[in-house]
Amino acid sequence: MRPIAARSVPIDLDSRTPPAVAQTSTLDEVEDRDLLCLLLERSFQSSAVEQVAADLMNRFGNLGDIAAAEVSELGRITGLGPAGILDLKLLRQLSIRLARHTASARPVLSSWAAVVDYARLALANLPREQFRVLYLDRRNILLRDEWVADGSIDHAPVYPREVIRRALELSASALILVHNHPSGDPTPSQADIKITRQVVDGAKLFGLQVHDHLIVGREGTASFRALGLF
Repeated sequence: MRPIAARSVPIDLDSRTPPAVAQTSTLDEVEDRDLLCLLLERSFQSSAVEQVAADLMNRFGNLGDIAAAEVSELGRITGLGPAGILDLKLLRQLSIRLARHTASARPVLSSWAAVVDYARLALANLPREQFRVLYLDRRNILLRDEWVADGSIDHAPVYPREVIRRALELSASALILVHNHPSGDPTPSQADIKITRQVVDGAKLFGLQVHDHLIVGREGTASFRALGLF
């Protein structure tokens, strides 16, 4: 990737308005680096914000990977500091919660695109594998979105019995399994297929339905149901 240099002419910190905003009266056309500057300048009043934004883009490549990066990795960026890191994490959480609200506003089977969008926003850019379960009520409305396990760069330990036990505790009627592949390739592995079948078989014993297992990565999203894997 070609390094991004800090701009020689900084954003006007007094007006808080970069040139693109002044010309279009909208944030839609503001470059990613400029959006980073607008966010981070609230944390420290310094022209260094230009260099920090450039360093973040060079190190992580895009806004999704920046916001999802581990705190320890963000801390390696000179000048960012705890306040800037907190702002990035707050931005990510706000985005995730807005997407989750949209996904849970209607039955998931009639708003499937919103569910996929939420899964991608929450997991696609994470540097390590994470497994989550969306628990649904009788109307297929989202009851809870729960973390199940974090793993190494390519594996998150999942125990089907615990997934089913939690569904019964919540009086859920159905569930959707979701996890990410940090490699970027969402193609299901044999381990993914095995654990999914174990959860599906266990769910059937209690009259629970597993609607799908979504695997998200930077390169796309894989649906077990669409692939005919259960």
